[in-house]
Amino acid sequence: MSVDTTRTIVLLRHAKADWSDTSDHERPLAERGRTDAPVAGRKLADSGITFDLAVCSTAARTRETWKLAVHELPERPRTVYEDRVYEASLGELIALLNETPDTVGSLILIGHNPGMHALADALAGEAEGDHLARMSRSGFPTGSYATLTFTGSWKSLEHGVGTLTGFWTPHD
Repeated sequence: MSVDTTRTIVLLRHAKADWSDTSDHERPLAERGRTDAPVAGRKLADSGITFDLAVCSTAARTRETWKLAVHELPERPRTVYEDRVYEASLGELIALLNETPDTVGSLILIGHNPGMHALADALAGEAEGDHLARMSRSGFPTGSYATLTFTGSWKSLEHGVGTLTGFWTPHD
């Protein structure tokens, strides 16, 4: 793939987690989360995006969300579980995405708020339709995802280079 390739990023926030007595990192999904995650997977399948790579936080709720969502996709992408996604700042998430090989055309990042919302907002220099307004109003609820496209190398990914082409929440 050349550096002027249009690339796709989907930012998936984990589904609704349970407030259990375990550490935050080990919190499992709540019943609603176990219902919403496969629905998100079906919506992603309907989008027609074929992911080359999935990067998932190591937290239990993100791993469980991805496990339930990926079963709905027509093709399972290579998945990397990455400690750095958990509690990552906006700058850390962009730096992580900058490490993506240019052979990857489409990537899904499964993570947490406030990072997912901040990243979608920061990357979206433009937006199609009312996606940006809807994302701003909703606050990027659990189980939601944003789809962005940008042209260039992953190393060139920075604030404002993307177009927000989709935003979906499980309870629209």
